[in-house]
Amino acid sequence: MIGDNKNLILAIVLSIVVLTGWNYFFGMPKVDQQRQAATQTQQNATPGQPSSTAPQPGAPGDAGSAQTVPGQSGATSAPVSREAALARSPRIIIDTPKIAGSIALRGGRIDDVSLKAYHETVNPKSPNIILLSPSGSPHPYYAEFGWVGSGEGVPALPNAETLWTVPEGARLTPQTPVTLTYDNGQGVRFLRTIAVDDDAMFTVTDSVENTGTTPMTLHPYGLISRHGLPQTQNFYILHEGLVGVLGDKGLQEVSYSKLAKEPALPGGGTGLQFPDVTGGFAGITDKYWATALIPDQKQAYSGRFSERQFNNQPTYQADVLSGPLTVAPGASVQTTMHLFAGAKEVAAIQGYENTLGIKGFDLLIDWGWFYFITKPMFWLLDFFYKLFGNFGIAIITVTVLVKLAFFPLANKSYASMAKMKAVQPEMVAIRERFADDKMKQQQALMELYKKEKINPIAGCWPMLIQIPVFFALYKVLFITIEMRHAPFFGWIHDLAAPDPTTIFNLFGLIPWDPSTVPVLGHFLMLGAWPIIMGFTMFVQMKMNPTPPDPIQQMMFSWMPVIFTFMLASFPAGLVIYWSWNNLLSVLQQGWIMRKNGVKIELWDNLRGMFMKKAKA
Repeated sequence: MIGDNKNLILAIVLSIVVLTGWNYFFGMPKVDQQRQAATQTQQNATPGQPSSTAPQPGAPGDAGSAQTVPGQSGATSAPVSREAALARSPRIIIDTPKIAGSIALRGGRIDDVSLKAYHETVNPKSPNIILLSPSGSPHPYYAEFGWVGSGEGVPALPNAETLWTVPEGARLTPQTPVTLTYDNGQGVRFLRTIAVDDDAMFTVTDSVENTGTTPMTLHPYGLISRHGLPQTQNFYILHEGLVGVLGDKGLQEVSYSKLAKEPALPGGGTGLQFPDVTGGFAGITDKYWATALIPDQKQAYSGRFSERQFNNQPTYQADVLSGPLTVAPGASVQTTMHLFAGAKEVAAIQGYENTLGIKGFDLLIDWGWFYFITKPMFWLLDFFYKLFGNFGIAIITVTVLVKLAFFPLANKSYASMAKMKAVQPEMVAIRERFADDKMKQQQALMELYKKEKINPIAGCWPMLIQIPVFFALYKVLFITIEMRHAPFFGWIHDLAAPDPTTIFNLFGLIPWDPSTVPVLGHFLMLGAWPIIMGFTMFVQMKMNPTPPDPIQQMMFSWMPVIFTFMLASFPAGLVIYWSWNNLLSVLQQGWIMRKNGVKIELWDNLRGMFMKKAKA
């Protein structure tokens, strides 16, 4: 009896954990997303977009070194369409194999980037993903570079309204960098050379030529600014917001909502400052895309994440401010910073970390606390994807390898279960013999377990040992862009999305969308693969003897149904993994039971179900 109680308690705890986790990860975020979408709609309807101003002076490490968010002062204007906002400034075309867009000559900003290889939906004719947009558009998001002065002799510095000049016909490609020029008319000439590689990394080299008679001290800066709260997945296992590895401060992840709760910053707003750090990056990340500033990895700088309200709209900023550079009369200085603006492809991110020596750049992808499981899982999946050309086949192959890796442990578990079935008659006799004395009943059962070398909770190990792998695979499917819009076979066109079919319209034969049903619509999206998964779990449980306890009987009868509905909203790739894993477990368990001379209860249990129904 004690063994049954342990199994029951463990099953209840696991069920509560799973159901609570499902509600936390999937139920609550959907409500939050709806609320957030409504808020975003109201914000987009609010007139007024900020025009930018230059950062305030300061030195790295000082309290006053924090830059002001662009647009904290100055005239405001009603937002216009993205196209109209782009037309407000002369532009240089950006054209690479991966990205398209333009650079604004007014302000010298990189504020127009779209991703050629990625679309909004699985339809290749759907619009490309737009990453960066100019100030004045519905969703401003841009990168800006420049100088702030300190001390005396500071000249007029270029700002967001400065009109830079370029040679006629200039066009930014991987083969042709562009150089922007600005002369302030006070004996100082500013040059900005922008280069881009074949992927999504910009190299921005700013230089200052002092032809005057007075020395000056300047600090180079870079910033990424995002106006308005973007729509996020709002899932606990995924970080979206400001992110960076800032020297010895390590990985810093600050969500949009948390940023407003941080301490007040000098000059206004709230946020976090990281003075005098060396190495790393600072930026803003979405689920699949990101922008990141990469300062000189050998020079000290100050990093900052900040948030301010402007025109009833939050403005988020990640910025870096480097140390002072003194420009003597007749001399010049030069500084270089990188900007990543693109998709978070694992190979590209890792490649930049290696070639540019960027500290912790791979953490731009949210591998989570268990990255030592998650990253190898991705590399394994990616290896078999490159081998077979299909991520679904890769998932099935990795499932087999995982089963082989845990084969010895699973064998011990199933062997212990088989022994439990073999001594079932003795267990029943003990319960009958000590029916009125529970203490002696439990002692006798424990002696029997010890004599036969049986672990009464061994049957739970096959499920427990696959939970870390399950969540690692879930994390990989959820966060890596390589899984986005990856097809399988048949009706599965995106392994990172739930099965799009549902049994409630006969898998598309009836022209009706069950998801439109109020309240219950979400639960009616029960696809073919979740049903296959539920059936394999049902078969696996029916291979075991029916538990004598009625509560256990009810729990094990309903568990496949609960998991079927619960996993219906999970990525299809994860459901395929679980289904295939269940099938392999059934074959493995059947083989071990035959090897140990234990009867397989599957057919008797199925027959018993139908006989009970017939009697009823």
